[in-house]
Amino acid sequence: MTVTNQALITAAQTATAWPFEEARKIVERLKRTGKKEALFETGYGPSGLPHIGTFGEVARTTMVRQAFRLLTDDKIPTRLIAFSDDMDGLRKVPDNVPNKEMLEKYIGYPLTAVPDPFGTHDSFGRHNNARLRSFLDAFGFEYEFRSSTDCYKAGDFDATLLKILERFDKVMSIMLPSLREERRQSYSPFMPIHPKTGMVMQVPVEERNVDAGTIIWRDPETGEHFETPVTGGQVKLQWKPDWAMRWVALGVDYEMSGKDLIDSVKLSGQIARALDAEPPEGFNYELFLDDKGQKISKSKGNGLTIDEWLSYGMPESLALFMYNKPREAKRLYFDVIPRHMDDYLTFLEKFPGQDEKQKLMNPVWHIHSGNPPAPEVLVSADSEKATTLSFSMLMNLVAVANSEEPAVLWGFIRRYAPGVSPETHPRLDQLVGYAIRYFRDFVRPAKVYRPATPEERKALEELLSALQPMEGSTDAEALQNVVYEIGRSHFPDLSGKSKSPDGRPGVSQTWFATLYQILLGQERGPRFGSFAALYGVAETRALISKALAGELITEHEAFLAERKEAGSL
Repeated sequence: MTVTNQALITAAQTATAWPFEEARKIVERLKRTGKKEALFETGYGPSGLPHIGTFGEVARTTMVRQAFRLLTDDKIPTRLIAFSDDMDGLRKVPDNVPNKEMLEKYIGYPLTAVPDPFGTHDSFGRHNNARLRSFLDAFGFEYEFRSSTDCYKAGDFDATLLKILERFDKVMSIMLPSLREERRQSYSPFMPIHPKTGMVMQVPVEERNVDAGTIIWRDPETGEHFETPVTGGQVKLQWKPDWAMRWVALGVDYEMSGKDLIDSVKLSGQIARALDAEPPEGFNYELFLDDKGQKISKSKGNGLTIDEWLSYGMPESLALFMYNKPREAKRLYFDVIPRHMDDYLTFLEKFPGQDEKQKLMNPVWHIHSGNPPAPEVLVSADSEKATTLSFSMLMNLVAVANSEEPAVLWGFIRRYAPGVSPETHPRLDQLVGYAIRYFRDFVRPAKVYRPATPEERKALEELLSALQPMEGSTDAEALQNVVYEIGRSHFPDLSGKSKSPDGRPGVSQTWFATLYQILLGQERGPRFGSFAALYGVAETRALISKALAGELITEHEAFLAERKEAGSL
């Protein structure tokens, strides 16, 4: 063991990041149970395709798993099961599939007995399972896939199913109070697979034969009675008893779930205890909200899909969104992407210089399972100071460069930091692409340019002159000093809250708001000296001239008119 690893293990014992708090619960659990491995589970209903919630649950569970590994010095084996409830009956035809008419005939059949509307697999369930596995593999998750159909038919659940049959009355006493009166009359935890039609039958159990391991039930259409073994994949459990049964049969130690399943977790936990088992550790995360603060619903389609996020932001930014405050409801919409992109880059930049305790509080340790990549830094031509380019800075560069070609942006970047390229900085190259797409679709249409007031015009004209002798410079600090001095002379901070080292008044934020609103068409923006160093001093002076001439307003009005005419605004 290296000294660094030992220091991290020591720091982990008191780390307050939520994955460590969760992992410590599992450590204590294993002390009680005496188990020699920790089993994590995430569940998936394959009636639809993987979505952003699927990513969130697996990502968060993986973070807890990695924290557990460090706490135990990786001496206790861990496994993560991604479980597909593919034996569940098809309840309705999804909107986003072909051949809907064909699927209508299979309502109530196990998903693995429903033909694949896409024509790529032997069933709809198998198709969606393949999509799930491909989805998880694309993000590099480490997991074991389990199919409900395969487990039921292979007998993996038989012993626990027989115990549920034996304790049928206990399970019913737990479930019935949670049901409406009408549902109580027909409820049974066992749903037999019809031996003639193959449908999942939701019918009451009329008799039980514990010794034979069977249930007797009646077909409500024909009145015919059947005696069905509860083993060998001939029955399917209702989902709350099924959840409890999986926990017991597989020996699950940890599973998290959404806040909407709090009551279900309690009921399944009671059933697990009725089977002489301890339900897994876990917590209920909050649900996502749309741009209006309403709960996201798959049926309403009012949320952000994972493909939409990944069109404008890197996967790590989405992982950061999932890491942050999982017990708080959060808006999941396009406007949260830039902040999470920039926050991720900032956390990544800070990581190498942090001590062990700080590293374990840094989200990138959790996002990258303890091994985050090195940040990609730039060194400007006029400075030895290493820096990184933020996502917001790149979007501002797209705005003023008046081009959506990555090669044009790389021209500015190479002039600022000679020797860099998409090959030396692949992450930065990805950021350039994301910035172009996000700016085009969200930022540019929302810009609002305004003309300068007489006092603002005077300050901008002075800035235009002061920057002339600095053309060709990439020294961000020197350029910022010029911007600062002109701001102090025209917009001093008279509140006394900010002062320069020599005791003079600082600069009012009005000056920087002026630059952003008039030159960039937005309320907030980058550190202006850094922006000018990247964009170029000559280009920044040309931008100021265009603003003073009213050309930025005219150009944007023409753009908006064009978008409106095309029906895309």
